[in-house]
Amino acid sequence: MMRMLKFALIGLLAIGLGRPAAAQTIDDIVSRGTLKVGVLIDLPPFGSIDDKQQPAGYDVDVANLIGKYLGVKVEIVPVTGPNRLPFLVTGKVDILVATFGITPERAKQVMFSIPYSAIENVVFAGKDSGITKIDDLKGKRVGVPRGAVQDVLLTNALGSAARIQRFDDDASTYQALISGQVDAIAETGFTGRELFAKTPQANVEQKFILLRQPNGITMRKDQFNLRQWLNTFVYYTKNNGELAGLWDKWFHGEFPVLPTF
Repeated sequence: MMRMLKFALIGLLAIGLGRPAAAQTIDDIVSRGTLKVGVLIDLPPFGSIDDKQQPAGYDVDVANLIGKYLGVKVEIVPVTGPNRLPFLVTGKVDILVATFGITPERAKQVMFSIPYSAIENVVFAGKDSGITKIDDLKGKRVGVPRGAVQDVLLTNALGSAARIQRFDDDASTYQALISGQVDAIAETGFTGRELFAKTPQANVEQKFILLRQPNGITMRKDQFNLRQWLNTFVYYTKNNGELAGLWDKWFHGEFPVLPTF
């Protein structure tokens, strides 16, 4: 009897630990006084660690601006491409401000705000590689960040025609091309252009753009109250110029034209 009771309790605990976190409302977050925001810190200038060992970047500033309008303290939680969705679904973070591209497949698991940023997904390869279009990747070793939009795009477009190699973060993906592990990579345009401009010895250049990707602030399913507030936040700060000011601070250019839905 005791053994059966023990196993039953273990089973109940396992079910509880695996259960997705409950939906939150704005009132829940304000009452708690803290907003936990998942941010990529390996994708400058969207997110990185500064010389004081603190998170910094456009997404960090947007997260702090959300906290300002909510009147709560913001806790930045570093995430990676592969773990950002599990962190959100299990409640380790309340929302993601993490260059999360809006796709129908992802919308089966989470909810998105209207876009607050955009990013170019670009193919980089050696200058003498002869790669100029997506068909040129057939038979090549192509590196992508695991589970990122670049992974989805190339898998859908090429399937087994290319040898797609998946890496756990952006830094590993870039290093794979520099070290010759792969023939090309699909990565973010701004970051890649900046990196390879600083490392001319790599002899790498941008080849073509896969997709200009709008990104949404991301929350758990059924958080309609929170999504309504975040949509209003994005709309308001786009119109009053605050998002454009943050964009210019980090990207030194005009705020991108973003779709709405």
